[in-house]
Amino acid sequence: MDKRNYAIWLILLVVMATGMTRAESVNKSASEGLFWSTAKEEADLLRKADPEESPPLLNERDEYDGGFSSLDGMLQWAIGHSDPEKLKATAKDVQHLSPDELKKRQIEVKELMEKLKMPSDAQLMQIAIDDLNNQSLPVEDRHRALKELLILVEPIDNANDLHKLGGLSIIIRELDNTDPETRTTSAWILGKASQNNPVVQKQVLELGGLPKLMKMVKSSFVEEAIKAMYAVSALIGNNSDGQELFYAEAGDLILQELLSDSSADIRLRRKSVFLVAALVECQLETRSKAELPFFSNRLFLKSVVDLTASTDLDLQEKALVAIKNLLKLNTTEALVFRDFCGLDGALKRMRQQLQQLMADENWRDFAMDLDTLRREVELIFHGKLDKVTQVPT
Repeated sequence: MDKRNYAIWLILLVVMATGMTRAESVNKSASEGLFWSTAKEEADLLRKADPEESPPLLNERDEYDGGFSSLDGMLQWAIGHSDPEKLKATAKDVQHLSPDELKKRQIEVKELMEKLKMPSDAQLMQIAIDDLNNQSLPVEDRHRALKELLILVEPIDNANDLHKLGGLSIIIRELDNTDPETRTTSAWILGKASQNNPVVQKQVLELGGLPKLMKMVKSSFVEEAIKAMYAVSALIGNNSDGQELFYAEAGDLILQELLSDSSADIRLRRKSVFLVAALVECQLETRSKAELPFFSNRLFLKSVVDLTASTDLDLQEKALVAIKNLLKLNTTEALVFRDFCGLDGALKRMRQQLQQLMADENWRDFAMDLDTLRREVELIFHGKLDKVTQVPT
C-alpha cells in the first residue's frame, strides 16, 4: 500500500472510531428523505442558498452533494470532522496494527462507506417533489421539501431536470398557496432555477409562472415581494419573450410604483431599479426594435432620478447605472432630465455627499468609485444636453 492510500485508510479508521454515531445518524436521515434538514440547520441552508450571499467554500458545500464521490471526498470530510488530538493518538495506535488487523479494519471501513452512500440529486429532488405533492403532509415537512429543492436546483443540470421530474408545475402551483412562506420559497426556487437558464425560463413562461410572480411583487409580505422580484428579474432579464409578457402585464407600472414608493422596503427598491437598468441595457443591445415609450415617460424617469437622494449608497449606485443607460437611449430627452427630473441638481448633491464620505477612510474607496460613476453619468448627460441647447450659427 503506498503512502497516500495508507493515509486515507488511516484517516478513515479514525473516523470510524470517533464518528460512527454521526455517520449513522446522517445515513438514517437520508433514508427517510430528510437529509438536508439534519445535516445543517434550515437557517444555514437558506443563508447558503441566498444568491446575494457569497458562495460557500468547497468544504462547506461537500455535505450538500448527497454523499462522497471518491476517497478524496471522504478524506476531506474525515479531516474536517475529526478531533485533531484524537486523530494524532489513534494514528499512533494504527501504525502498530498487524497486517491481519489492518485488513479487518479496511473491511470495516468499506462497510462504513457503503452505509454512507446517499441518493443522487435526482432521487433527492424526486423525494422532495413527491412530498410537495402529498397534501396530507404537515406544513413543516412541505417547507423542508421546498428548502431541499432550493439547494438542489442551483446546478444547471438539476434545474433542467426539475420539469422532467414534474416539479416545475408543482412549484408554480405553490405560488397560489395560502401560506406566505410556501409562496416565498417557491418564488425563490423559480428564480434560482431560471437564473441565466433559457431552458427553464421558457418552461416557466409557458406554464404561466410570470403573471403570478408579478402579482406577488405587490404582496404585503416583504420577503415574498422580494423573492418574487428576484424571480421576475431572473425570468426576463435576458429573455425577450419574458420581457414582452412583462410589459403586456403592465410590469412597467409596477416598477414605477415601487421606485416612487419611499415606504417600500429598500431591498425591493434596489432590485426594482436593478431590473430597470437590465431592461434598458437589453433595449440598447437590440436597437433594431422600437424603443418602448415607458423608458421616456417623464414620471418614470423622475422616479429613477429621485433615488439618487436616498441615504442608501447601494441604491444610489444602482440608480446611477439605470440613469446612465437611460441617457443612452435615443428616445429620452436631455431637457426632460434637466427641467423635469432635476438631474443636474441631483448629481451636484451627490458630489457633495461623496466628498464628505471621502474624508472617512472607511468609506473613501467606495465613495471614490461611486463618484467616478457619477462623473460618467454627468458627462453623458451634458453631452446629450449640448446637442439640443447649442445655438445654430
